[in-house]
Amino acid sequence: MFDRFANPARFMRFSKIVLPWLAGITIICIAVGLYLGLFTAPADYQQGESVRIMYVHVPSAWMALFCYTNMAIAAGIGLIWKHPLADLAAKSSAPAGACFTFLALLTGSLWGKPMWGAWWVWDARLTSMLVLFFLYLGYIALNNAFDDPTRGSKASSVLVLVGFVNVPIIKFSVDWWNTLHQPASVFKAAGPAVDTSMLIPLMLMAVGFTTYFLWIVMLRMRGEIIGGKIRAIRLRQVHG
Repeated sequence: MFDRFANPARFMRFSKIVLPWLAGITIICIAVGLYLGLFTAPADYQQGESVRIMYVHVPSAWMALFCYTNMAIAAGIGLIWKHPLADLAAKSSAPAGACFTFLALLTGSLWGKPMWGAWWVWDARLTSMLVLFFLYLGYIALNNAFDDPTRGSKASSVLVLVGFVNVPIIKFSVDWWNTLHQPASVFKAAGPAVDTSMLIPLMLMAVGFTTYFLWIVMLRMRGEIIGGKIRAIRLRQVHG
């Protein structure tokens, strides 16, 4: 099954068609989501205007977990099935995931100051998110630490898979421990506890961040494939 999608030439053709659509959806969703979240959605009756940080913070936190999960899946496929594009997908996802995680930590700090009276607390959710950020940085560093790209990919893939245990810890930390961070208010068995006027811009931002991630990953993968072809041509010229 994976052989069908393992062809770089097929991926290049597919991504060339999809990229403009991802770019368009990203721009529209983020622009509309920010407008609704900043100018149309009401202020929270408890948190006031500071609640508007939610429209960047919450999707960033979701994407931090989403990106790492995708990296873990790609790393597993690369290790088990030797999928030629899987390692590229994992490698291309890491910088975006690190940026989303940093953005979640930064906006969480800005949101936490008026709510908790402190920029940072060693809360279970915050601490596990910080660990996730270091896992992203560790993957990027390890992937580039070897002269042999294959060894770097294998070592960093193992790190991703081992570090994946942190993802459910982040997700359920507010349920397992007594934490200052509020529990889930969107994805609940009883349904979202967020008013529609706030939920719509929040979900638009989430869609925009997701398509942005896919857009960036595809662009980076295309760059890696083109770079590999250029290196191969140069090697042939040197040895020819």
